[in-house]
Amino acid sequence: MTLSPYVTVREAAQILGIAEGKIMSLVESHKLQAYRIADQYLRLKRKDIEMLKNSGEIVSENVKFPYTARERFRDLLAYNDFYIVSFLVIVVLLGIIFFSN
Repeated sequence: MTLSPYVTVREAAQILGIAEGKIMSLVESHKLQAYRIADQYLRLKRKDIEMLKNSGEIVSENVKFPYTARERFRDLLAYNDFYIVSFLVIVVLLGIIFFSN
């Protein structure tokens, strides 16, 4: 399994062991560089998160926020909705072409 070079705010919070709100305050104070995807989704570089973790500046809060299967499924739909809808349209059109008299 290859790791993406970018992580979500939740994944960054899990890596650092702190709350998501603290991640957002680090972004706002420019201690972490954040990137917006499609002007909607906020991502952070995994390398920056690891460097911050190894620097010792962040103290773990022992906060556990499991990334549930429901949230993973919701993210799958959110990030791949175009492809899912396109696939369904193609299947319907192929069904019309091959099964209509």
